[in-house]
Amino acid sequence: MDLPDSRSAPPPVSLADVASYLPGEPVGTEYFTRFSRSERMAKNVMFRAPKARHHVDRDETAVDMVERAVAPLVERHGRELLPAIDVLLTHTQLPTNPVMGCGPEVARRLGMRPGWVYDVHNGGCAAFVHMMQLGRMILRTTAARSALIAVVQNTAGPVFTQTEIRGLAQAPVPGDGCGVGLLVKNDRAPILDIECRTYPEFAGDMDFGTGSERKYWEPGVGQACVTFTESKIAKVFARGNRLVPEVALAVCERIGVKGRDIDTFVTNQPNRLFLRNWRDALELPPERHPDSFDACGNLFAAGIPVTLDIENRAGRLRNGSVVLLAAFAHAGDFAAAAAVRWGAAG
Repeated sequence: MDLPDSRSAPPPVSLADVASYLPGEPVGTEYFTRFSRSERMAKNVMFRAPKARHHVDRDETAVDMVERAVAPLVERHGRELLPAIDVLLTHTQLPTNPVMGCGPEVARRLGMRPGWVYDVHNGGCAAFVHMMQLGRMILRTTAARSALIAVVQNTAGPVFTQTEIRGLAQAPVPGDGCGVGLLVKNDRAPILDIECRTYPEFAGDMDFGTGSERKYWEPGVGQACVTFTESKIAKVFARGNRLVPEVALAVCERIGVKGRDIDTFVTNQPNRLFLRNWRDALELPPERHPDSFDACGNLFAAGIPVTLDIENRAGRLRNGSVVLLAAFAHAGDFAAAAAVRWGAAG
């Protein structure tokens, strides 16, 4: 697909490679069905369970997951890759240490000495695209030449298998995993455009509590989890149906293509109905909108890079093709999309 280029644009930044890690063996839905308490909620389209998902072990940390996800990058690019990384951006769904992110420890574990280390807590399911935007901005405006993006989803095993949580309708939906991306200041696989939008009016609509008056950090009864009411589910569903196509098509318009002409559309993977509605909105056939939901569950922020890696390793992403990424976060307070001319195939 030929796209217009601009000779006056800032230095190009490429998504040079992606890799991922899924912990342990797949966990079947039968693990949860024996604990199910709400047949009515379980039939809601938001909570229809995938066939399988992966769970992190109790003692597996976010740093462990990043290290395992990065290993294929080292195999492909050599051991000299990591010490030369200038920028490290991390997003962790469940920080091992609630006071601080994992960025500095990731750098120590991987033998990195980056000049910029940022733990990015916001962005939710769209965090990978959000960090692409941040990484590109740093590479364009400084002497930095490379950035490593790492997103960790690690709540499925620790949170959704708790004795009071595993019977909830939403418990079987999440899966654990980690995805990483390598940004490089060159034009091999250029990021063509990025759109990030914040919707403050929807902030605070996602509830996190213990089912009692206890704050999550206080001792006592009740287990912490994100909770939903049916009225809020309906609002989130309507927002998600609208926000992802909006940001995706905004990017398409700026790069001069129609949604139906995108070669591959990779989104976060919350449930089957969102996936169907999003590809219908862009007028794309299923084979151009990869679906990792049944194999991995809802990977939240890791959904985009893990799905990208699955497609890339399967040889379904052709170098030179246009890949569109899009997602929305939380109850709709953030959405983001990015277009890349793919160049990470082997």
